[in-house]
Amino acid sequence: MSPKKLQDWQTLTDLTQGRAFVVEQIRLTESDIAIKGAFDLPQLAQLTCEDQVFVAAFLRSHGSIKEMEQVFGISYPTVKARLNRIAGQLDFVEVNPQPLRSDALERLSRGEISAEDAIKELEGRS
Repeated sequence: MSPKKLQDWQTLTDLTQGRAFVVEQIRLTESDIAIKGAFDLPQLAQLTCEDQVFVAAFLRSHGSIKEMEQVFGISYPTVKARLNRIAGQLDFVEVNPQPLRSDALERLSRGEISAEDAIKELEGRS
């Protein structure tokens, strides 16, 4: 993020003081097309500017808590506590959701899985 955009974002977060807000217009910069509506910010954008910087640093350090200790001059427990606090603000998406009951039955009817596998999936034992 450019310094100007970072400063704009910091100003916006200072103005909102952590209160929720809705974006009502989005402009595509390369085509100058504007879309109006009510758009919720992505979860990471709803974090404070400081927490966003912390998350970005954590990603850049490839998840190294030891490196985070050095960069921020804080202890291991402090890094863990801050990560836990930030994680508590985020809803996590299930990356391997259990297949729907109908999915298992459809795959069984197409011969993609055995009856035994279908039963395991339906019982949640995959």
